[in-house]
Amino acid sequence: MRELPRKLSVGELAELFEGRTRFVELLAEAENPLAHAHEIATTLTDAEKREVLDAHPPIGAGKNLSARSQAEQGSDDDPAVLAELAALNRTYEERFGFRFVVFVNGRPRRAIVPILKEHLERSREQELATALDELVSIAEARWRNS
Repeated sequence: MRELPRKLSVGELAELFEGRTRFVELLAEAENPLAHAHEIATTLTDAEKREVLDAHPPIGAGKNLSARSQAEQGSDDDPAVLAELAALNRTYEERFGFRFVVFVNGRPRRAIVPILKEHLERSREQELATALDELVSIAEARWRNS
């Protein structure tokens, strides 16, 4: 396990956060970027929050996944589970206006279905805050485990 870094480049952060976004650029300017990521996320505009969340692949996506996302999302390839996740992801994005992000941490995709359903019952404000927290937790875990 690695300690959180004092400084990271835009490229390193883009890898941890699945793309170069305004959030990544702000983090690259900060000392201890991952330690301050939750705080910096609260300063983003709504559009910038959506941008960083939408950079993440949908749960259950079979294509265009980074190697890290592929490993993190588990190996559950049951077509019924994948179809349900795809439908739930669409519903979530239509309801909230951004991608569902959760720290999967190797759990099978079928374990995410009830979590996603539960999140659909929450307010947009709750979901936006939770999704950003999850996003930062994913990046911290990626750093520590790389």
